Amino acid sequence: MNTTYIIIAVVLVLVIVGLILGPIFARRKRSEHFKDEFGDEYDRAVQTLGNEKEAQTELDERRKHVETLNIRPLSLKERERYLADWTAVQSKFVDEPGQAVGDADRLIMEVMHLRAYPVSDFEQRAADISVNYPDLVSNYRAARDIALKNEQEQADTEELRQAMIHYRSLFEELLETDAEAVLEI
Repeated sequence: MNTTYIIIAVVLVLVIVGLILGPIFARRKRSEHFKDEFGDEYDRAVQTLGNEKEAQTELDERRKHVETLNIRPLSLKERERYLADWTAVQSKFVDEPGQAVGDADRLIMEVMHLRAYPVSDFEQRAADISVNYPDLVSNYRAARDIALKNEQEQADTEELRQAMIHYRSLFEELLETDAEAVLEI
C-alpha cells in the first residue's frame, strides 16, 4: 500500500508540475513564433503596448486585417513602369535629394495603392506592411521619419541618402511578383 501511495504522490507531483510549466512553455513558444514571424516589429509592439499578450493580440489583428485585403501583384507592364519611375527618382537624388525622397515616398504609396493596400494613414500602412514584409517595416518607418524631417528642411544629405536606401529596399519588395500570378494577369 505504501508503494501505491508513493506512485500516486509522484504522479500528482508530475501533473502539478506539468500544469504549472505547461502554460509557461506554451507562452514562450508563442512569443518565439511571433518573434520569428514579425522580427523587430514584435519587439516594437511589445515596447509600445507594454506587454507580450497585447502585442500578440495587435499583431494577430494586423494579420487578420491584411488577410481581408485583396492584395495583388503587379502586372509585368506595371512593374516595368514603376521600375522606370524609380530609376527617375533615384537619378533626381544627385541634384535634388530632398525632392527625390519626397517622390520616393509618394511612389511607395502609389505602388501600395495599386496593389490594394490602404494608404490613407501612415501607421496603418506600416502595420499592413509589417505582416508581409516584417524585416522592412523598420526601414519604412525610418525613411518616413527622415521624409518628415525633410519636409521641415532639417534633414541632411546623409539622412536623405539613408531614406532612399530604406525606400529602395521596400520598393524592391513591393515590385516582386509571384511568377504564376504575373502570368495570369
